[in-house]
Amino acid sequence: MEEKNKTTIDVIYLLGFQTPNAVTFFLFFVFLQFYCVTICGNLLIITLVSYSKSLHSPMYFFLSQLSVTDILLATNVLPTMLYSILKKTNAIISISYCFTQFFFLAVSETSECLLLTVMSYDRYVAICKPLHYPLLISHRFCWITVIISWSLSFLSGLIYTLEISTLQFCGPNIIDHFFCDLDPLLKLSCSDTTIVQLEAISTSVVFGLIPVIIIIVSYVYIIVTIFKIPSIKGRQKVFSTCSSHLIVVSMFYGTLLFVYLVPRRGQLLNFTKFLSLLYTAVTPLMNPIIYSLRNKDLKQVVDRIVNNFLHLHL
Repeated sequence: MEEKNKTTIDVIYLLGFQTPNAVTFFLFFVFLQFYCVTICGNLLIITLVSYSKSLHSPMYFFLSQLSVTDILLATNVLPTMLYSILKKTNAIISISYCFTQFFFLAVSETSECLLLTVMSYDRYVAICKPLHYPLLISHRFCWITVIISWSLSFLSGLIYTLEISTLQFCGPNIIDHFFCDLDPLLKLSCSDTTIVQLEAISTSVVFGLIPVIIIIVSYVYIIVTIFKIPSIKGRQKVFSTCSSHLIVVSMFYGTLLFVYLVPRRGQLLNFTKFLSLLYTAVTPLMNPIIYSLRNKDLKQVVDRIVNNFLHLHL
């Protein structure tokens, strides 16, 4: 078996999306709009939750933290991809930048998994145990869970990245992707990656599979409780309080689990890139849109701010 070149690589070429020149500007414009709307939409939610006293509740507090995660995820991936598309060449990045990008990718993905799990528990208590809600989902509980979620995310990402940085990377120094993901990065290594792969499996179970199980169990109880409500309007009203969260969970976990759990041999590489694009670009974009369009409280606050602004300038 032919050995890899033992020269340590310093730079990496991200191939990104190989597209015809005729659609280059169109793709750049589309993804630039994605990024701008993602940042503005999530910043709007953070601002509204901070500004309006009517949104000072656990559900909106967790939503604002989810918006922070979406901003981090989109900012970590999209600017490099936009640069590559605009220059019509492969994005040339240093190996240290690749590690940094992977670190923030791991942090944002892990924190989003944990926050979506906490939000599902919040909806479970609100629907299934409404009388105990103020006691179980207190202001202190919210801050503790958020701090733990972010701390675990940063700790997991740091351990993960430090372990990867100890590997020797010999090349070829080409990643056929638009960001530094785990599998493409490990393919560049000429070291034994068994420990890293075992860590990947263990973290996937702890921060991926277990949260999914908790979310599924929570929604089983929620659905059972909803069906016990005698009136159809009552069911619709209760379900509307968790429908946005359920849509976001389905979008995020659906693409994430498919990309990381389905064997790669049966996947086309471009299809894998497309699925990765869904959870790194589309999901952060859709989260504020879904919550804004399906949430009366957020729409009321926006209407109030717009009306106050118009009255001041008339």
